Amino acid sequence: MSVLINDTGIIADDWKREILDWDVLSSSGFEPEAGYGLDLPNTVAPEQLRPYLDTAGMICISFPSAADGRGFTIARQLRLMGYQGRLRARGFVISDQYAMARRSGFDEVETHDTVAARQPVEEWLFRADWQQHDYQTRLRTG
Repeated sequence: MSVLINDTGIIADDWKREILDWDVLSSSGFEPEAGYGLDLPNTVAPEQLRPYLDTAGMICISFPSAADGRGFTIARQLRLMGYQGRLRARGFVISDQYAMARRSGFDEVETHDTVAARQPVEEWLFRADWQQHDYQTRLRTG
């Protein structure tokens, strides 16, 4: 089970389309109908996703551990490459990482219910004002 979180708190998952596994999609030559979701391990180079950026409606990037931040880099690079769809961080993301997830381009976080049970929604909401309370803004305002 998992919990989906965005800037408003815990939300229901409204994604109704299929979410395809990266290994299946990348090795099959199969061309899905535009708007599909893509489940991506954090070991895939963003450049490999270039052919899918215009057709994937959502990309879920895996976080196998809270100590593994490669997903943040992938999200940022996808946004810089022009990806406009929905980005979801999926796995072991903790509330302390929420602001970083949003700054790197994620729209939402899907965390395990065991993680969410230890981190009340108030902790996530505290970090939802991520645009105002970042390190660079604090330096500029001094």
